[in-house]
Amino acid sequence: METWEVSVPDDRAEQRTCLICGDRATGLHYGIISCEGCKGFFKRSICNKRVYRCSRDKNCVMSRKQRNRCQYCRLLKCLQMGMNRKAIREDGMPGGRNKSIGPVQISEEEIERIMSGQEFEEEANHWSNHGDSDHSSPGNRASESNQPSPGSTLSSSRSVELNGFMAFRDQYMGMSVPPHYQYIPHLFSYSGHSPLLPPQARSLDPQSYSLIHQLMSAEDLEPLGTPMLIEDGYAVTQAELFALLCRLADELLFRQIAWIKKLPFFCELSIKDYTCLLSSTWQELILLSSLTVYSKQIFGELADVTAKYSPSDEELHRFSDEGMEVIERLIYLYHKFHQLKVSNEEYACMKAINFLNQDIRGLTSASQLEQLNKRYWYICQDFTEYKYTHQPNRFPDLMMCLPEIRYIAGKMVNVPLEQLPLLFKVVLHSCKTSTVKE
Repeated sequence: METWEVSVPDDRAEQRTCLICGDRATGLHYGIISCEGCKGFFKRSICNKRVYRCSRDKNCVMSRKQRNRCQYCRLLKCLQMGMNRKAIREDGMPGGRNKSIGPVQISEEEIERIMSGQEFEEEANHWSNHGDSDHSSPGNRASESNQPSPGSTLSSSRSVELNGFMAFRDQYMGMSVPPHYQYIPHLFSYSGHSPLLPPQARSLDPQSYSLIHQLMSAEDLEPLGTPMLIEDGYAVTQAELFALLCRLADELLFRQIAWIKKLPFFCELSIKDYTCLLSSTWQELILLSSLTVYSKQIFGELADVTAKYSPSDEELHRFSDEGMEVIERLIYLYHKFHQLKVSNEEYACMKAINFLNQDIRGLTSASQLEQLNKRYWYICQDFTEYKYTHQPNRFPDLMMCLPEIRYIAGKMVNVPLEQLPLLFKVVLHSCKTSTVKE
């Protein structure tokens, strides 16, 4: 096999295409010629032991524009084309074990075991059966057990493990385990043919109610104060719309800072950690609030302003591929939230879970953050199961939105600032139009 330098483009690289999605390949990654996107996707999927689902027939088309629509089929094709799991470093750090390692051929049975998560089942069962062991506890770092905890999983994956829940709920909530928690299935193993217990009337744990009430008290749910009314017939320029977006971002960021000071656990962490957390998550917090509690203003008043902005041909021509991906994902996420109709209580829990990210570099109390993260993780599940008895998939659906928000926020950083007015115009127009049709 011809070997060429990994991740260093040359004339030959320009002529290569990714064997997974057909995008421009950047080198030999994990044994096969692939692009940066598929390389990173495969690494995250294997390192974080993700289990995906296909909503179709497990034969989705893989192309540069469609590769993000079905993660199950994307990982399946990675394995079928020969991407080598053993070429990934166990610590998840950049750089493979052996850059010259070639593709591998594995049996359909082994592929099925990987796709279904059976390969990780023994380790997960070890967690559940030895919950009191220091080495098997989900409270330990991922490097010790090679198994992501709920908090660390949210920061990097769509697959979440709740194994070991009963053994550790006492630690994070200080209460005994009520009977209904004994039947919690694997978070993302729900399917149409899975036998689920019929919904039963139950009460909300008193401590869950108290902590949710404290979170709600920290929220500012008043309408945004930034003026967004434009006279009829007025043509909004790119500069004016960009200035409005900046003012909105300023107000939303100010509200997040005020929210932090009112959190029930504010005195438990250092100012340094809060500064580190806010600097790393503020975009995600703003995005989450814009899609939920402030969505009527954002997709109403702001959408009306963006409708009065007409981009030039040059702006349309220069719009980046990354911007297009952000648009597609934002529209999808809007419809997901619109379908779920997220309550204020769920929003408050999701916001706390996303903020309490112990994987951020520079933190001085990561273990304490992990415990806080799990506390609100379980509280959110307790609340959704209590209030939405007939929606057994609701909690995993909510949690799946968080890594998507984190991904979009990370992608938006790479979108040129001058393209943001057009990006918001397209997203808001599309979402508002589709909502009206409904």
